[in-house]
Amino acid sequence: MTTLLYGRPPAVFDPPGDAVQTSPLIPGSTPLESLAEGSADAAMIYAPPGVLERRHALALALRALKPGGRLDALAPKDKGGSRLKKELEAFGLEVGESAKAHHRRCVVLRPETMTGLDAAIEAGAPRLVPGLDAWSQPGIFAWDRVDAGTLLLAQTLPPLKGAGADLGCGYGALATVVLGSPAVTALRLIDLDRRAIEAARRNVEDPRASFDWADARAVETAADLDFVVMNPPFHDGGAEDRRLGQAFIRQAAALLKKGGVLWLVANRHLPYEADITAAFKRSQPLADKGGYKVIEAVK
Repeated sequence: MTTLLYGRPPAVFDPPGDAVQTSPLIPGSTPLESLAEGSADAAMIYAPPGVLERRHALALALRALKPGGRLDALAPKDKGGSRLKKELEAFGLEVGESAKAHHRRCVVLRPETMTGLDAAIEAGAPRLVPGLDAWSQPGIFAWDRVDAGTLLLAQTLPPLKGAGADLGCGYGALATVVLGSPAVTALRLIDLDRRAIEAARRNVEDPRASFDWADARAVETAADLDFVVMNPPFHDGGAEDRRLGQAFIRQAAALLKKGGVLWLVANRHLPYEADITAAFKRSQPLADKGGYKVIEAVK
């Protein structure tokens, strides 16, 4: 029996332990879109909060199920859960709904025929975003725009040189700016989101670039880089978690050689200065605009 799992549902929902993981946010997982139609017996989807992303994942899972296969979809009620039943009914499904642990849970059995799957899959698929001039996909951070913090960091950066890394690279907006300097010899783009890495590969066509689908906090460190650039995340599951940025700062220090430089942009209210002081020899603020700050730190 083939069972699919998308994401990491809370243990209270008894997620299947032997399932094939398909979330793009879990490195090494199987892409849901790569599965053959009618190839799975059951699926549990911990549905993402974004409408286009959520409907895309639900439609892909339904397409992968055999007729009669069970789809178990759940989400926090304030992050898409309250919409699940209506969205599944729009595919022509009979939906059983329950509430538990501040979540909504919907169970359906895949019928022989459904409606609207192709449209939902297309709406959440990778595309060349008009006006952005870059490939992206719903679900990627700031997928259809240049994030204001990233833009401020790009405007503040001097021409860099040597080998570096972009931690949490997204679809590659910052990397494109970094590689505009001919003195840069190599740039490693790292992101937890497979979709971001796939988009970055299409957007950053430069032989100096390499791409890693990985948790930036856990990649192997060799203290051999000249620079690190980053706009670190500070939300986990929708809730603010400053420990994410703090871990990125420690990892940047571990990646850099002595004298290497970190270029960091963060929301103004995030108190990263103490972590930077602990991990770096010296630092200085370089920009403060629109609720964001740019800090340069030297190891």
